[in-house]
Amino acid sequence: MDKQQQIELVKQFSDAYGVPGFEQDVIKLYRDQMAPYGTTTIDGMFNALTARHGNTGDRPVVQMDAHADEVGLMVQAIRPSGLIKFVTLGGWVPTNVPAMRVVVRNKRGEYIPGVVATKPPHFMTAAERNQVPTIAGMSIDVGSVSREETINDFAIDTGCPIFPDVQCSYDDQHGMFFGKAFDDRVGAAALIDTFDNLKDDELKVDVVAGLSTQEEVGLRGAYVTARKVDPDLAIVYEGVPADDTFEPDWLSQTRMKGGPMLRDLDTTYIANPNFQQFAADLADELHLPYTRAVRTGGGQNGAAIGYWKGVPTIVVGIPVRYEHTAYNFTALSDFQVSSQLGTEILRRLDKETIESFNRVD
Repeated sequence: MDKQQQIELVKQFSDAYGVPGFEQDVIKLYRDQMAPYGTTTIDGMFNALTARHGNTGDRPVVQMDAHADEVGLMVQAIRPSGLIKFVTLGGWVPTNVPAMRVVVRNKRGEYIPGVVATKPPHFMTAAERNQVPTIAGMSIDVGSVSREETINDFAIDTGCPIFPDVQCSYDDQHGMFFGKAFDDRVGAAALIDTFDNLKDDELKVDVVAGLSTQEEVGLRGAYVTARKVDPDLAIVYEGVPADDTFEPDWLSQTRMKGGPMLRDLDTTYIANPNFQQFAADLADELHLPYTRAVRTGGGQNGAAIGYWKGVPTIVVGIPVRYEHTAYNFTALSDFQVSSQLGTEILRRLDKETIESFNRVD
């Protein structure tokens, strides 16, 4: 896949709407983009599994993973004024939510623009101006003037999904994307780029790519895909939060344009050390930049997949600035190196190598 194709692929995935439980548009894009490289099946959670062309069924199985969903919102109820009371889907910081442009998918499947509204400062008391905003105190305004209009004319009611509304752009001079949902749409795009890299290769393993759903609300889709694929090994592509804008250089472990982050630890997961070192050694051999990270927070699908039968699992993280907000940066070079590393790992895997990751001697 050439550079321009990679750029367009990331932009398409970023622009697609897909909060937890409502990932259909992302899954359709993934299915269509994966069509040349494998056979895709979709389940009732909208998890998509792609068995690579050339799989034989009698070799070790490697599961590639990324997740389709982004952090978002959902309609809880309609206020008498017509404003929408909402809840969060995924981990939002309340101060990042006010004044965000959104779209609500109504009961007719139409996308209705709106904005996250708070009381204007003109009407706030001094105490209110100094308070930290709460989700319960916010609403979404779609331009309605009554509860009846919101429900009957706008066709918006309890259960409708709400998506951040941001269009992705690419700055070619600096190699940077600016958009939403790079956690984990860059990972979704990397799955496709990896399969494209391997389209003419004869591997010694079978590969199944899983674009899982509902990661942001508890890794739910990956628990399902791991049981369906029953892998011997797993590689997770994840958009991971960059720390280079607030940590000192000696502590920064996920840097923009620093290559993929190989995660050793988070609150849900410890990487298989043998597989992790294999990936790091290979990156060194190929002169690919990367970082290692030990995190005191966070979680990702590597945990859910690794819990299935204890399969060796690593996370290849693509750095993203300002995750879990509507506005993110990510670098094309980090996307490319992450895909290249995943590709080269797959080219070097065989039954004996995979079995070596389980050894304790």
